[in-house]
Amino acid sequence: MHILSLALGGCLRGEPVRYGITEDTGGHIGYILGEMRALSLRGDVRCAEIVTRRFDAPELGTVHARREEWLAPKLVLRRIDSGNPDYLAKEALGADREAFTAALIEELRSRERLPDLIHAHFADAADVAARIQRVFGIPFVYTAHSLAMDKLKASGFRTQALRQRIEEEDRAIARAAAVVGSSRDECERQLASYPSASVDRIHRLTPGTAPADPQPAKIAAARALIAPFLRDPQRPMVLAVARAVHKKNLVGLVEAFAGEPGLRSQCNLVIVAGQRQSLNEGEAEQREVMNALADAIDRHDLYGCVAYPKTHSRPEVEGLYALAAQSRGVFANPAQVEPYGLTLVEAATFGLPVVATKIGGAHDIVLELGHGTLIDPEDTAGIGRAIRELIADRNAWNAKSANGLRNVRSMTWEDYAARFVELARSILAPARVTANCIARRALVVSDLDNTLTGCPEGARRFSDFFRRHPDHGFIVATGRSIGEARRLVRDWGLPEPLSWITSVGTEIYHRAENRLVPDEGFVRAIGDQWHPRAIAAALEDIAGLTAQAGYEQRSFKRSYFAEDAAAVTEIEARLERRSLEARVIYSHGNLLDIVPREAGKGAALAHVARHHDVPLDRVFAAGDSGNDADMLSLCQNAILVGNHAPEVAALAGLANVYVSRRSHAAGALEGIIAHRARHRADDRAEARDRSEAA
Repeated sequence: MHILSLALGGCLRGEPVRYGITEDTGGHIGYILGEMRALSLRGDVRCAEIVTRRFDAPELGTVHARREEWLAPKLVLRRIDSGNPDYLAKEALGADREAFTAALIEELRSRERLPDLIHAHFADAADVAARIQRVFGIPFVYTAHSLAMDKLKASGFRTQALRQRIEEEDRAIARAAAVVGSSRDECERQLASYPSASVDRIHRLTPGTAPADPQPAKIAAARALIAPFLRDPQRPMVLAVARAVHKKNLVGLVEAFAGEPGLRSQCNLVIVAGQRQSLNEGEAEQREVMNALADAIDRHDLYGCVAYPKTHSRPEVEGLYALAAQSRGVFANPAQVEPYGLTLVEAATFGLPVVATKIGGAHDIVLELGHGTLIDPEDTAGIGRAIRELIADRNAWNAKSANGLRNVRSMTWEDYAARFVELARSILAPARVTANCIARRALVVSDLDNTLTGCPEGARRFSDFFRRHPDHGFIVATGRSIGEARRLVRDWGLPEPLSWITSVGTEIYHRAENRLVPDEGFVRAIGDQWHPRAIAAALEDIAGLTAQAGYEQRSFKRSYFAEDAAAVTEIEARLERRSLEARVIYSHGNLLDIVPREAGKGAALAHVARHHDVPLDRVFAAGDSGNDADMLSLCQNAILVGNHAPEVAALAGLANVYVSRRSHAAGALEGIIAHRARHRADDRAEARDRSEAA
């Protein structure tokens, strides 16, 4: 497989990359290099090729004038000459796109063998990829990195340029064979807000990060970098690494640091904000931010406890992460919106706890790694308070540091590359679904988390069952969103479901050819008397109840974290007093969902069985937790896996429920086999009765 990664903007080059040397030389450069390096190491990838724009600007590095730069044996960076030798900032790239595209098409025409797939980074590259697709038929994948729709929501001011960028991003989403997002927020909220978005073409692939390498030389270089600024370099360090743009809220961080007495008197603030020779060079936004930073430092008289070096190298930044961790400091990302937040993952590799914005992908990272505190970027005092409290609480700092070091091990570029190749194969050789033509004798409806996940061997045996029994259809029934459910099924190698019951039985999707189609009939059936805003208002002051992330709040589901099950009784009583019809579902010890009265996994199971024309007595249902309870109570062939939660233990006494000895997918398979054996015995007994009656 030959994969071509295409990016037009920024100073793309092999390491060492001077991040921040221009406004658009940011995280996407590291993303592309990490992705393509990992792909080039795979045996099933023949060539990993990066293509970008050639320019001749010695002050940015003479390497950018080279037409070809080999980074590894199967990894090459090629630069296309558009005829304009100048470096162009992202706002000026549009005028050069036609010439760049024509030159790239001509270069591709000269090749004996074309790439198999293009990975376009940002919407301008997606436009070029779409034109290449029309000429050569090469499909492309689109990764946005930073979407204009969120910029619009953050600023509330729709400029002509912003409107055009949103339209171009929507065209990219419409034309791409697949759209890749890095976080749940990006996939389920940001991308989903575009008119052309389709759930079956959006895929979450978590970027990787390199392991920490805190060499003494790097730490020494970092100390030397900040030493001229600081009176007491041994203080705990509050570290921020971000481009000098308004949305990163670096000035807000200085204000938060200055406004919290415990910080300015006991800590140092180190801000790495790109490369510069003076405050008045670079793009206009960079100049504005850097001058505002200098002004805030001066106004608050923070000299001696704030460092903001003019230049830096990658080894020096790594040394700063290590120094901050050694000083028992924190990493701060107070951005107004953070599409992903790769620096937060980097901090985790050094065991450095974080205080990060709750807006955007950072929310996912902090929850998954468990290594920090989320803050409201508009609450300046709250930012300072959160940083001080984390540094002051030794036990909390230790726990979050350990969480980061342990959990970040799962975020590797090797894993990303494996998932990208799997996605590429599904695009290049799609498996045409013909199984819908098979008459279904039975359906197996199963929860995912802890029911089918948890044991790879059990998941493999579960999948083998459906290969041996093609007349049994597989249906997922999960509390997860459709995007996350699809990712989990893919990651665990489970069978492709005929239908998906998601978001705790409030959404149903059916497989039609190679597309997913939402079940509008189910929406109509559950939508009557559903008042989500009134429900949210009724519950806003209940102690111990905290709303989950915005992407968890679906059209027919309101989701919370609850400290214990006692909240259920109070919530039900309050909803009844206000004549709000809804069901309250408590599961997994702290998850609480409120859904329409007619919704839930049980109602969805019955609806899906009718859709596939399978009688309920030929439906098997497996689960492990409270959000499976109504489904297991309704189903005549219910299965409680051996690792089921205490909250559903009472179901074990029901005649229709088989309690497996085995756990996870092996337990689900054990229950299916047991119920099938009972059915065969019943069929034989019925046949004997008919024979005797005759």
